[in-house]
Amino acid sequence: MLKIVMDTAGDLPTGWQESYDINLIPINIIHNGQNFLQGIDIQYDDFYRIMESSDVLPSTSQPTPYQFVEFYRRIAKPEDTVLSIHVTERLSGTMDSARKAAQELKGELNIIPYDSSSGTICMGMLAREAREMDRTGKSIEEILARLDVIREQMELVFTVDTLKFASMSGRVKHLQFAIASMLNVKPIIELKNGLLEMGEKVRSRNKSIELLLEKMKQKFGDQRIIIGVVHAHDPQSGLELMGKVISQLNCSEAIFGEISISLAAHFGPGTLGLAAYPV
Repeated sequence: MLKIVMDTAGDLPTGWQESYDINLIPINIIHNGQNFLQGIDIQYDDFYRIMESSDVLPSTSQPTPYQFVEFYRRIAKPEDTVLSIHVTERLSGTMDSARKAAQELKGELNIIPYDSSSGTICMGMLAREAREMDRTGKSIEEILARLDVIREQMELVFTVDTLKFASMSGRVKHLQFAIASMLNVKPIIELKNGLLEMGEKVRSRNKSIELLLEKMKQKFGDQRIIIGVVHAHDPQSGLELMGKVISQLNCSEAIFGEISISLAAHFGPGTLGLAAYPV
């Protein structure tokens, strides 16, 4: 049996975890010396209450190799294959922990760590694709080959409502933050080769959303695409963006979800993102 694992730097729309039998290993959320696990002892509402009421932002850390070993042993049997899909190793040590755990369990469990080279809804889409292929009888080799193609073609762009949180978390250089604060801009951030790069900076929320759509048009043109729309604690803006996506792009499917706590901790509420790949 194929077991599919994803860490919670990735996002799953409502119902996907159950429908596609995806096992989630939580990223560690740390605040005031306490460690929380997303979906277990901290939920979205709890997290945003902390962000709104505390001067100290929550931080994140990857699951340890020990946490991975215990997790893999809990979900898998020796006859299973475990496909473990994780956030880009250029921004997190999660893949390294998964590899160390896989090595430790070599001979006991067959674990294949897979670097998504991305995060958020991209990981959820990769996990779903793997499960759908598995259910049609495709081999693990065929699944991995298809994931490689999607990973290469995937486009991820997002905009933050403020650079305050990214600056405090260290994800954006302080000079960039100072300039952005002075101009009160809304930046476009793109994931390229597993790294975050700041692109255009505009002065309004509406313009930043227009740029998200324009990036997708430039990338895919009239190609038929599967696209994910994600938001951080701002479902109304997310749904408005979804409507524009459906009307302006050639969507085979448009998926809607909320950005995970581990990403919202770095980019803050109001973040909006788009991720897509051609059918």
